Amino acid sequence: MRNDGVEVQGGGADIRRREPAFNLPGSLVAVLAVLIAIHVVRTYLLSPSTDEFVLLHFAFIPGRYAIPFAEQDMGWLWSPVTYSLLHGSWEHLIFNAFWMVAFGAPVVRRIGLLRFFLFWCLSAAAAVAFHTTLHWGAMILVVGASGVVSGLMGAAARFVFSPSGRISRQFAHLNRRLTIGEALSNRSVLVFSGIWFLTNFLIGFGQVFGSAEGGAIAWEAHIGGFLFGFLCFPLFDVGAAETRRD
Repeated sequence: MRNDGVEVQGGGADIRRREPAFNLPGSLVAVLAVLIAIHVVRTYLLSPSTDEFVLLHFAFIPGRYAIPFAEQDMGWLWSPVTYSLLHGSWEHLIFNAFWMVAFGAPVVRRIGLLRFFLFWCLSAAAAVAFHTTLHWGAMILVVGASGVVSGLMGAAARFVFSPSGRISRQFAHLNRRLTIGEALSNRSVLVFSGIWFLTNFLIGFGQVFGSAEGGAIAWEAHIGGFLFGFLCFPLFDVGAAETRRD
């Protein structure tokens, strides 16, 4: 008989606690289900012309903000968030889902569903705001939850690492939040952040000096999301004593 991660055998004679192999907050599972459902509909149910309509109205386009609002639709208002629900391919979606599971779970457990929803919206907007400053007026489509995932990584860097540098998958959300100074002096945080920034800068340089055919990676949005999560996470954090599972 199994009950909440506890296995009982022999009428209670042998009891041992086991950590579930797959245990995600329900709200995060729901988000992943929504992302998958949207991509299924776009890929298999919508006609190419209808999907193009969806992209033009719900993907993020930096060039929108160089045009007077009176001369365009309302996409400028909601696209800084809705673009994060769209993906360019199954590979794109799976990649984002993998990292969202890794870093989204401790953040959701710590701040709860409502704050997570607000964090998603604001980190998505912050990511493309940074991207737009470097691509002002560009008529390019930006889609994907990578900016939000980067925000979750930045937020997680403030609390998931224990003083020893290790991460407890189930209990990392209970750690004390590090101040910016403490985080920047923590070897694990520095190594993690350094590798993350180096990877994104290499992606950026590769696109500048290489070929950008087939759809470029919006690495600038990644950086904007990470900085938002790292710097602004305290605004969403309710403290370990008030954590919720979903």
